[in-house]
Amino acid sequence: MRGTRRLLTALVAGLTLSGLAAVWAAGRGSTAAPADNPTPPALSRAVATTAVRGPTTTVLRPVDVPDDPYAAEPVQRIGTMEIPKIGLRADIYHGITLRNIDLGPSHWPGSALPGETGNAVFAGHRVTHTHPFRDIDQLVPGDRVSFTVNGTTSTYVVTGHEIVTPDDMAIVKQTPTPTATLFACHPPHFATHRYVVHLALLAQ
Repeated sequence: MRGTRRLLTALVAGLTLSGLAAVWAAGRGSTAAPADNPTPPALSRAVATTAVRGPTTTVLRPVDVPDDPYAAEPVQRIGTMEIPKIGLRADIYHGITLRNIDLGPSHWPGSALPGETGNAVFAGHRVTHTHPFRDIDQLVPGDRVSFTVNGTTSTYVVTGHEIVTPDDMAIVKQTPTPTATLFACHPPHFATHRYVVHLALLAQ
């Protein structure tokens, strides 16, 4: 855990610098650490997972992320996501570095895939690149989120939200039932916290 927090701190620092550069370029000049950077790498620091297969069960473990937020990683488009409430329809990717997150919401390797038992975790930008998660703070319980992966659509319903610090790893914890988590930096333009939306799979 100590090593994980150390890695997370390093990643947050990188995201903060990136955010500051963006704000400076826009002429905003804030002393706070603005950074819309995905918020995800920061978290991914603490929980990268890989599937550990036993004789009869598969234990999902989010994978750890590299020190470099742009470390070599295959760019993998795995499907699409739709959130009618905020007018979002976006391609979704698979990876924990900005190589994928910069392109759209990205699935954290080692977490469940949409429709599977466990917690399907997705990170996205709020104000940079395609900023798919710009309005996720408008989601309320009952709103729907759909993922289409490998030709299969899984629809989830929002159950709640929370605001956490970048080192809060509980949001990627795997669950005994099919759930999903969306998260991004909060407030917009800053990386001081993470806005987290919790979802539960609707009966198919």
